[in-house]
Amino acid sequence: MKSKRKLSSKQIVIKTATVGLLLNMLAFPAASAMAEAVNKPVTTEAGTKAPVKTPAKTEVAKIPTVDSLGLKLKSAVLIEPTTGEILLSLNADEPLPPASMTKMMTEYLVSDAVKNGKISWDQKVVIQENASKQIGSRIFLAEHDEHTVKELYIAMAVGSANDATVALAELVAGSEQEFVTMMNETAKKMGMKTAHFINSTGLDRADMPKKFRPEAEGETVMSAMDAALLAKFIVTDHPDFTEFTTIQSYKFRERDSKPMVNYNWMLEANKNIPNFKAYAYPGLDGLKTGHTSSAGNCFTGTAVRDGMRLISVVMGANSEAHRFTETKKVLDFGFNNFEIKQVVAPKAVIEGTETVPVLKGKNKEVSVVTDSGVTFMVPKGTVSPQIKTTVVTNDPATLVAPIAGASKVGKVTYSYKIEGMSLTQEKTVNLITAEEAEKAGWFKLLLRAIGSFFGDLFKGIKNLF
Repeated sequence: MKSKRKLSSKQIVIKTATVGLLLNMLAFPAASAMAEAVNKPVTTEAGTKAPVKTPAKTEVAKIPTVDSLGLKLKSAVLIEPTTGEILLSLNADEPLPPASMTKMMTEYLVSDAVKNGKISWDQKVVIQENASKQIGSRIFLAEHDEHTVKELYIAMAVGSANDATVALAELVAGSEQEFVTMMNETAKKMGMKTAHFINSTGLDRADMPKKFRPEAEGETVMSAMDAALLAKFIVTDHPDFTEFTTIQSYKFRERDSKPMVNYNWMLEANKNIPNFKAYAYPGLDGLKTGHTSSAGNCFTGTAVRDGMRLISVVMGANSEAHRFTETKKVLDFGFNNFEIKQVVAPKAVIEGTETVPVLKGKNKEVSVVTDSGVTFMVPKGTVSPQIKTTVVTNDPATLVAPIAGASKVGKVTYSYKIEGMSLTQEKTVNLITAEEAEKAGWFKLLLRAIGSFFGDLFKGIKNLF
């Protein structure tokens, strides 16, 4: 009887030790789950790459070369603003005099000032000396005249009026040169690499009123690529730009003998105007012409067709008409050869990363999907573009149940390069849980910990031999 009581005491000790061990395992259940996560075929923030299946190559129509267009220009560029894809480039990074395309920056900053409540469209503007002494395209504003911001803005956008432009610049910043500082600072923020402004109009230094010329040397310059980038910000940040750029003619004063006529002959609305119908372009609704003796004839155009907007810039054309016929070639090149295509649908399942591991969950994994779709510019007729996919999931140690549905657990980066194009399009979307990951009950966690413990124990013993 005495020996039997000693045996029961040993059993009690063993049971007590076992319970203590199990409690420790419950306190640190992540070890085995982390071991599972290491073997999961996903990209983690530590850099483990997910296997990606590359779709079979699809044959598409060959894109014509830029040389085949026979452009007679100093520079040109064509971009799609939502993807940033550069579809055509001819000396696009060369800084050149932009003439009145400079006014696009003035338009942007004035629109910003209205949007932010700094000024209003119906606010009266008193004309100062600098504005009254402007030459070139103008509406002959006299010092002390009063006009609304909207009237002056239309004169700038439609008639390219230098005096109206300076009046608006002085209203926003106090002086034209203070406004020029804003222009150059904004250009840097936009990522414009060559742009440098000396005035709000695009006039050469020698054509500015002598009293108001800047002290620093140099002229206004801007590459075609920078002009396209500026236009991109206009159409995306101020989508109501067409309220002004599509005005065909505008009578500034009742006493004026005739209205100003929009210098943009390519407006789609001009298809019924005898003098302009040969140049009217379907879907074209902006943006800004320019001309000086040093710049030649320039034009930043934008048009929408089948839901796709393109932005074109031509610089250094030899006549007013030539800048529009060359623009037609550039825009046709884009609309005839490219389209925007949804390459990944929203809520897509990533092959190889259908789930991510979950600690302390009722299930050890939770299904994941992307939170939004992806569109890229592709050659027309492309069925299955070859998209590269890179998946990065959050640190598995942070994925602890409960996890709500639609919780971000990583990110997916898609990239695509059109054959023959230099730019790789890239879009990153979130990887989210497709459902809620519920926390497991204590008993299930206990059993899971026991199984994991003995599995690791037997594996350790096996490795001894």
